Amino acid sequence: MSDAETTPTAASKPKSGWLNLAVDYGPVLVFFAVYRMSSPADHNNSVAEVLAVIKGTASFMVAAVIALLVSKWKLGRISPMLWLSTGLIVVFGALTILLQDKVFIQIKPTAIYLLFGAALLIGAWRGKALLKILLEAAFEGLNNDGWMKLSVRWGWFFLALAGLNEVLRHTLEFGDWIAAKLWLFLPLSFLFTFAQLPMLMKHGLAQEAEGEVLSDPPHE
Repeated sequence: MSDAETTPTAASKPKSGWLNLAVDYGPVLVFFAVYRMSSPADHNNSVAEVLAVIKGTASFMVAAVIALLVSKWKLGRISPMLWLSTGLIVVFGALTILLQDKVFIQIKPTAIYLLFGAALLIGAWRGKALLKILLEAAFEGLNNDGWMKLSVRWGWFFLALAGLNEVLRHTLEFGDWIAAKLWLFLPLSFLFTFAQLPMLMKHGLAQEAEGEVLSDPPHE
């Protein structure tokens, strides 16, 4: 483990905080903006609608790759979660453009949520907190029990988001579905994250207390 991971400076934390947010949600904002600007006033114009989707998808793919490069440049790393999500964006985005079918870009979040949710829950069932690998040093100081609980909770939350995405894509118009990605999924994710703070503080403080007793605390 590098010194930057074991002894993060005060300056590194805010940089990774806002930048991680931009890397995660910037491509979605780009997709939303390009689609809205290209979308025809008459949504019955299927040719113009498909063209708007293709423009938005192409912009989404480019923005996702740029976010990947920015993460490597500014943060010095690319998380496994970002690698996987970017790969799926490129694959499903290419299918959307080649087949000119917007359903592929709509099922991309479902695929990501199902994959992450199943991986986290299966990992927890086998005694492995896979979220610790995905998030790397995002919650440094969290003990193993805390990582396990966080993995299980996020696993179920991802599965719930997958189900919600399927309901919304079958019941909403494409433009409304895109808006839901910003105005529903994003707030839900923030609320869920904040709801975990008491548990994170509890298990983080437990390890810090242990570190005060041990002269050389173990590093996971």
